[in-house]
Amino acid sequence: MPGEFCVVCGREDLPTTDGVCADCFAKRTPLIRVEGRPTIVLCPTCGARQIGSMWERRGAPTVLTPEDLMPLLVVHPEAGVRRVRWSEGGKTVLLRDLAASADVAIRGQLRTETVKFEVKIEHHTCPECSRRSGHFFTAVIQLRGVEDGTRETARELRARLDDQWDLLMPHARGSWKEAISWKEEKPEGWDFYMTDTLAARSIVRLGKVRLAGTLKESATLWGRKNGRDVYRVTFCLRLPTPPGLSRSTERDPLERQA
Repeated sequence: MPGEFCVVCGREDLPTTDGVCADCFAKRTPLIRVEGRPTIVLCPTCGARQIGSMWERRGAPTVLTPEDLMPLLVVHPEAGVRRVRWSEGGKTVLLRDLAASADVAIRGQLRTETVKFEVKIEHHTCPECSRRSGHFFTAVIQLRGVEDGTRETARELRARLDDQWDLLMPHARGSWKEAISWKEEKPEGWDFYMTDTLAARSIVRLGKVRLAGTLKESATLWGRKNGRDVYRVTFCLRLPTPPGLSRSTERDPLERQA
């Protein structure tokens, strides 16, 4: 309105709110800030970040990324962040100096605000990697050929089953694949050790449908926890032999040991 002026700088050519223009408001009020010295907890093995009591982003880089840093910025309710440029300095591997240079919109104006802060990095092994390193498992997927005899050597059978497993994996959810701890070759196929029984069950059911397999499930008592029985589940997924395979007389070392 005509006659309005900023009570701080006296300018009359800028809109005012509560008697203060956007320029003076931005100079007197932090538009972006970082509270204290934040700590980011990450797993040095898989890159997962601890968010509250949960671990997220397995497979993320073990260095800080904008995805780690953006949640640290506290933005004034009247401001909107358009773009942030990050720069990182020294100190130590676990204590980083950072600066965020942000293009911020406030009351019709675009300003560049910079905030400098420190981030502490803590390395803790996530529960999933801890279980993997200890060879913990709750279920086993036995990937096998047909039960009524095979026309393949053990080596040929494992190679075929491995190829079919690779065809199946792109259709499996990421959380299912993350539950695969390790695999072992057997004369009759492969054993996949799983840290999550529900994930194992989901994979074998998917394999039964997509690969025309047959499925059997059994459970054995493993122990007791918190007064309850704990079972380990075995899933046997048998995949049919493609037509036209001829019986081979070659035997491989695992067959001779069996």
